[in-house]
Amino acid sequence: MDATKRPLYIPPQMGLYAEKHRLFEIMQDLLGGLLIHRPENPLDFLIRQLKFSNCDAPRIFLLGPPAAGKTTIAMWLSKQLIIPRISRENLLTNEWSALASEVQHHQERKEAIPEVLWAKLIEERLQLEDCLCSGWILEGLPDTRELSRSLQVMGILPRHVVVLHAPDIVLIERNLGKRVDETTGEVYHTTFDWPTDETIRWRLKAPEGISEKETLQRLLEYHRNLPGIIQSFGKSMKLINADQPCADVFSQVLSHVRLPPRSNAPFSPRILLCGPPGSGKSLQAALIAQKYGLINVCCGRMFKEAVASGTRLGELIKSYTDSGWPVPDKIVIKLLSKRMNRLDCYIRGWVLHGFPRDEDQAKLMPDAGIFPNRVFFLTVSAEIILERLSYHMLDPISGERYHSLYKPAITREVNDRLLINPKDMEETIKSKVEMYFRLSKGLEESFEDAIFINGDQDPQTVFEYIESYVINTLPVKEIWNL
Repeated sequence: MDATKRPLYIPPQMGLYAEKHRLFEIMQDLLGGLLIHRPENPLDFLIRQLKFSNCDAPRIFLLGPPAAGKTTIAMWLSKQLIIPRISRENLLTNEWSALASEVQHHQERKEAIPEVLWAKLIEERLQLEDCLCSGWILEGLPDTRELSRSLQVMGILPRHVVVLHAPDIVLIERNLGKRVDETTGEVYHTTFDWPTDETIRWRLKAPEGISEKETLQRLLEYHRNLPGIIQSFGKSMKLINADQPCADVFSQVLSHVRLPPRSNAPFSPRILLCGPPGSGKSLQAALIAQKYGLINVCCGRMFKEAVASGTRLGELIKSYTDSGWPVPDKIVIKLLSKRMNRLDCYIRGWVLHGFPRDEDQAKLMPDAGIFPNRVFFLTVSAEIILERLSYHMLDPISGERYHSLYKPAITREVNDRLLINPKDMEETIKSKVEMYFRLSKGLEESFEDAIFINGDQDPQTVFEYIESYVINTLPVKEIWNL
């Protein structure tokens, strides 16, 4: 970048680097921390934030009424994601904490504990290294609007807020059968989850406060506080029905927290469409490019444009296409790199189809600066492909294309003069399809995060599937310690 020239030209590689390393999210977190905490030494504060902070670390509020299964789900999440589980009970087990001792003194004197004190205790726990590096899950917290506001003022903001819900009568029945293993802290139930190990059964005890009257009182208090909590986190809350098997509830919660929240960072779609001939790549590329203003990059069309331009590269490509030989990969990647590294592709985004066709071509893309952030494979069986492609015919007079099954000629006169392109002969199509399926396995393995969509359905349905994956964030599997 030449600082002496105006307007400044920012190379696309800078944007790719910023997107790859999440610079926008890092700067957002650092600036937010400075404004919230207002440290006396901002530089030391930023160094500590950069050392410990993790933009992808899970920060979860798991809320819900009594007996909704918060403890069980939180423990399973803690084990699965390897993150600390924080609740009111384990906050008070920190013997070194002066704040925990103060809360215990309030409890011993049976005094109301200020919500600000709870918030400070939570903040103290979340500042430890395990929470800063790995993330955390707050079980049943915050449970009042005052605590929610206090946490927000302190800069304790979740990435996901999950609220379990179930009918009150179900919750009362659950609570009556609850039993706790005091050794491990595991929660069991006399009806739904009774342990098979006799040793564990002997250790189980009924916790305090599970009678029907006490449960009703806690439910009333929860329903009274819920509107205030919704006002604090309404837009980011995920409601999940807890009146179903615990494994199903956990699966839904885990799927939700694995989905990163929507980022405010600038996003330019870079879409790669792969699939066998006749799978509908060209049609889907045209639809997505038209709706979102992306650059539609078709490898075959680029060959024709290069040949028509009369350049040396075009003449070289023409020599291969006229002889029927495939264009070498080095020439193809050079042509694509020149087009896709223009500024319009970086600003508006692009959708590429017709390349790569095999694993070797896919390996050339990073060196050419071609980094797709959405990869789709349209899956269609060989029989359907033959049905789609081998019945094409052309009217030599009008230039209209017909299909024996989907778009037959209207009159017999037109039908009699239709011609079949040699490329549409069944033998030619079979050889292309067989080659694709022979190379497809290696190509699919080149893109670990590829999305597979059934192409044997209505084109608009396929487009809606593609669109949903383009506009929504994708799960970032590598950030979780699974």
